[in-house]
Amino acid sequence: MNDIFYRKGNVMIGIIGAMDTEVAKLKELMTEVEVVEASSMEFYKGKLNGREAVVVRAGIGKVNAACCTQVMIDRFPVSCVINTGIAGSLRAEIDIGDIVLATDAIEHDMDVAVFGYAPGQVPGLDTDAFAADEKLRQAAKESCIEVNPDIHVHEGRVVSGDQFISGKEKKEWLIRTFDGYCTEMEGAAIAHVAYLNQVPFLIVRAISDKADDSAEVDYPTFEAKAIEHSVRLITDLAGRFV
Repeated sequence: MNDIFYRKGNVMIGIIGAMDTEVAKLKELMTEVEVVEASSMEFYKGKLNGREAVVVRAGIGKVNAACCTQVMIDRFPVSCVINTGIAGSLRAEIDIGDIVLATDAIEHDMDVAVFGYAPGQVPGLDTDAFAADEKLRQAAKESCIEVNPDIHVHEGRVVSGDQFISGKEKKEWLIRTFDGYCTEMEGAAIAHVAYLNQVPFLIVRAISDKADDSAEVDYPTFEAKAIEHSVRLITDLAGRFV
């Protein structure tokens, strides 16, 4: 994979969020914006904190996320893809409002165990978990510590599936089976496409709920605050490429 940190003069960052709320503030912070429409999505191309960037709302779920990632890679010369958004915590030490940076990502609803594959493994690939870029993660960690001193930043596995997890039984299964740190609905699909295209990626997740029986109550209450933490991190991270 390309080492984007040695090509600072020729870097465009691709930023993907699932929902309008996850990317709206980033779009507001951009300058020199040009909107490019493709595959029913609007790609905002411009500058974020001095760095060339493309920001887009993909839509919810793995198919929307995968489609968006491939279109972005095909249409724009992005040097890396950063997926920002919210997620449910899978660990007691990861509180609502905290940030999780993906070490890797796995599709928890991929199941062809009847043919001898491990849970989450996609047949035909040489891996069941897609590894995030280590240097991107380290830079994001430094950004988060600097701009979000009121929260904690964690590094671990993100598990994705086309399900909103709000039950303790499923939550415990995700922890037991995948050793997941948080769960959401898009990250692993974006990671999968980035892996196939050999493009460095990172998943950034702000925790909005505990992915248990309280999730439906917690989510709307803490969503805005979680997104605020993500926006500060992503904006600062973009500036580190300048």
